[in-house]
Amino acid sequence: MKIFKLFGIIILIIFSIIIILLIASTINHNSQLRKESQMYLPSRNIVEVNGKKLHVYLEGDGDLTLVFMSGHGTISPTLDFKPLWEKMVDEYRIAVVEKSGYGWSEVSNTPRDLDSILEETRKALELSGEKGPYVLVPHSMSGLEAIYWAQKYPDEVKAIIGLDPLTPEAVNLSPQPQKSQLNAMYVVSRIGLSRFMPEEELPESLPLMKTYKLSEEDKNEYISVFYKSTYTKDMLEEVEYLKENATRVASNEPPSQTPMYFFISDNQESKVEGWKDALTSYLSKTENGKYKVLSTDHYVHYEKSSIIAEEAKAFLENIEK
Repeated sequence: MKIFKLFGIIILIIFSIIIILLIASTINHNSQLRKESQMYLPSRNIVEVNGKKLHVYLEGDGDLTLVFMSGHGTISPTLDFKPLWEKMVDEYRIAVVEKSGYGWSEVSNTPRDLDSILEETRKALELSGEKGPYVLVPHSMSGLEAIYWAQKYPDEVKAIIGLDPLTPEAVNLSPQPQKSQLNAMYVVSRIGLSRFMPEEELPESLPLMKTYKLSEEDKNEYISVFYKSTYTKDMLEEVEYLKENATRVASNEPPSQTPMYFFISDNQESKVEGWKDALTSYLSKTENGKYKVLSTDHYVHYEKSSIIAEEAKAFLENIEK
């Protein structure tokens, strides 16, 4: 009997220690977030939409504005797209809208349906002093938002340059992440356990660090944003709304008058059978649709940024004539 009692006390002590360590981790994590936000945020373009602060990165003086729109779960949209936008900023105005819960933007308390996300994006650009028509540059899941934008406000969209963008038909082909796994990663991120990841393992979670040479400053910022914006509430909500959002886009006529150029990953086809056909079939419904298959992973703008920049510039110059 005494053995069982002793065993119970040991278990209680171990459990208490774990709780104390988790609380300490959470306190340290929140303290570090405050320091990091002060380190990187003061000089940023921050606007307030629906009571929440959103970060919109702006650079360049071109007459035509490229609006970069991140895919699901992208840690730092501004740095994530840098391999591509730095090759286009000499000729175009660059705007990277970091949605609620992404990058340096605050988490929202609004649904993640397409209308809510789109109006948030449009308002953020308006408050930043930007005016359309825009060239939308969506990656992955934001392909739905870009197409919906062209459907709802065709005069605001001059063209869409898709980076392996999601189309309504592709949604049913893509395996959905397990909700339990996403919730577990959300908890791990919120209590700061991700800060204990060995530095040498970070590139496995942050592929940009493997495929693109970041400056020391960019690297430090990227890791800071990783600690802040990994699997936020908004990212979880987007998964919940994914099929509903795809249905909304599919229920409308394709924006056939909007020129589109999709850069498609051949490696994504090996993971999601029918991916290429889903994207190219949607392009076939437009009057000026073009695509190029690239030998790379889903984040096509990492390794193939030079090809994409060159092709996109030529495409945009052609539709300007």
